[in-house]
Amino acid sequence: MILKGFSNRDQILLMRQLASLLTAGLALLDALHLMMECCPKNWRSLLKEIILDLNQGESLSVSLSKHRDRFNPICINLIAIGEKTGLLVQSLFLISKQLEAQESLNRQMKQALTYPCITLGSAFLMILAMMIWVIPSFEEVFLNFKAELSISTQLLISLARFLESNIGLIFLFVIIFFALLAFVWTKSLCVQKWCDHHLFSLPYFGTLFHLSAQMAWCRNLAYLLEAGLGALDAIRITAQSSNHWLSHDLSANLFKQLSQGWDLGEALDRCDPHNRFFDTETKYLLRIGAKTGALTEMLHSRHQSLDYELKHQLAILQQSLEPILILFLGLIIGGLLMALYLPIFSIGKII
Repeated sequence: MILKGFSNRDQILLMRQLASLLTAGLALLDALHLMMECCPKNWRSLLKEIILDLNQGESLSVSLSKHRDRFNPICINLIAIGEKTGLLVQSLFLISKQLEAQESLNRQMKQALTYPCITLGSAFLMILAMMIWVIPSFEEVFLNFKAELSISTQLLISLARFLESNIGLIFLFVIIFFALLAFVWTKSLCVQKWCDHHLFSLPYFGTLFHLSAQMAWCRNLAYLLEAGLGALDAIRITAQSSNHWLSHDLSANLFKQLSQGWDLGEALDRCDPHNRFFDTETKYLLRIGAKTGALTEMLHSRHQSLDYELKHQLAILQQSLEPILILFLGLIIGGLLMALYLPIFSIGKII
């Protein structure tokens, strides 16, 4: 999750530097003053506000809670736990570890999707350039020699004419469409929820998003339990920190069921009876963990298993996408060339 003006990487560096300075024996205020002297520019105003709050007697977690648009809610709650237990340094290292795991997951997903996006985008631009600049020159040749045109060539030339004469309007329509889409996405919770609830239904990619969301849920809950929170508080914070609506709603419902006295296994079945978010194995392991008192260990174990499965699926995706994209582009380019060059053979008969 990228937060306004403060990326995941910024949060990781801030927490690691602060933990290292505290480990070296510096007081919290002295550590923040030292960090402000050599920090990036986008940190300085934030650190000044935190130092001012601390001088006024507020705790670090309370100060950070004023900047919820910059910090992950899990960071703030783990720092609050560290302050209460006297284990602030350990909490800071735990936060950086959790954020690094999240950053690693985001990087893996981006790497898997970057190649097909760049390839398809480049192919689209190349085809568009051919339509606007190359095909019209072929049309002039065909007209001069009165070559017989196939249906595919006629359609291609008609499409090229349409694009050439309306390219400005098309680009304007595309810009307006995506601007409107972005506006609706940011302003409408209903649209966001609908997309998140149907995201897992996408062919193949839905499996990747499902594994990613389930893994993040298990990881976040495990870290919160490991820091000393009770199950109810940990699930509540997991719901607050989720950037996926299905995960958020399920966690909120799970909190409600546990508050009513249901055990974790029964609560999971009541919240997710059709396994839309949790698969059967995850439910089974969490049920066992809750009964044996080893829930944190089970969550870590499941998180690692899901991480391995996600990496395996991403590796398969990267290996299979390359030949599929090459075949797809070959068919598109080959079809364009066939449509353009077939009429040239009839020119020889005319000459």
